[in-house]
Amino acid sequence: MTTAAPALSAAKPGSSPASLSTRKLRVLLVDDQVISGEYVKRCLANVPDLEFQHCTDPAKAMEAANRFQPTVILQDLVMPEIDGLMLVKFFRANPTTRDVPMIVLSSKEEAAVKAEAFARGANDYLVKWPDAVELLARIRYHSKGYIHLLERNEVFAALEASQKHLASEISAGSAYVQSLLPKPMTQPVSLDWRYAPCAELAGDSLGYHFLDDDHLAIYLLDVTGHGLASALLGVTVMNVLRAKSLPNTDFRKPGEVLGALNEAFPMENHNDKCFSIWYGVFQLSTRKLRYSGAGHPPALLFLPDAPTTAVQLESTGPVIGIMPWPEFDAEEREAPPGSRLYVYSDGAHEIHLADGGEWAFDDFIQYMAQPLAAGESLMDRLLAHVRVLHGIDTLDDDFTVIECRL
Repeated sequence: MTTAAPALSAAKPGSSPASLSTRKLRVLLVDDQVISGEYVKRCLANVPDLEFQHCTDPAKAMEAANRFQPTVILQDLVMPEIDGLMLVKFFRANPTTRDVPMIVLSSKEEAAVKAEAFARGANDYLVKWPDAVELLARIRYHSKGYIHLLERNEVFAALEASQKHLASEISAGSAYVQSLLPKPMTQPVSLDWRYAPCAELAGDSLGYHFLDDDHLAIYLLDVTGHGLASALLGVTVMNVLRAKSLPNTDFRKPGEVLGALNEAFPMENHNDKCFSIWYGVFQLSTRKLRYSGAGHPPALLFLPDAPTTAVQLESTGPVIGIMPWPEFDAEEREAPPGSRLYVYSDGAHEIHLADGGEWAFDDFIQYMAQPLAAGESLMDRLLAHVRVLHGIDTLDDDFTVIECRL
């Protein structure tokens, strides 16, 4: 109600609508006859939870209703200077009174008039004057329904305000998470990424940084699920890796890093959340790429002498946090100048097709191995392609890819 007075205004976020249940009934009578007002006043005189007001000038009825905020309106259909049926229509067009129950009053039972009154928006029809018991019963019935409507509206308004606040908080959290992601790097190697979460707060995290002048760490992790809990765990792990805060761990040794993560993040201590990860270290002086993976899709390495053949750098360990594991194996590959490395989450290749099928992993590998045009980004091409395959831009899972041109 856009013009409601304070007594009927929407509840503030967090307030309780219980006060509506204790609101007094408010009866507004619109009738030019003073005797009608006296009759209704006497009928309702002994009702403690009821307020009554009589408007004898139909031209001022709307103003009186806006000010008094009735829970039911009694309105005569025959009054001087204004058509009672037209006044019903005006009440229904007024934002303050459009939902207020209206009981129209007539001196006789007329089917055509009754039908027209209901068509204009009346809720009930009474022949003047019914017994006081019946009049009060109708007033209570219609007022109760209207108060329940107000209660519902207040609950919805509070829920909408709460949802807007939550959406604002989630949006701020998403912006914060993305602000933690590394900036693209051009020297001494080229590093960039694409990140398209399926929800505002995603479970994917990524990073790269130099451990020293000769060793570059590259990692991408995927926490189970989506939303706040997954995002918080992903950010926590990313910060641990960035700060090199795992005890007794040589961060130049991928197997040690994954083993330390597995000890530090058992899923029973993190709301049953676990995560896959691929962690690699590239040594500039020897051009050796050491890597280890835990339940993660294999990274793809394209060598300069075979630029359309993907070498899969497999993950051999279990998902981090799911079980104790004695040792995470690490492998090593040489990456000569001109090599390209792609690390990605499963949201980049596990695509539900628009026709209900699934994109096969072999098809994904073949797509990644297609030749690139001059200046073309494989990451952008892949993201556009999987969106076409899926049929809509928003994917079922987070899409995350790191591209490293070595």
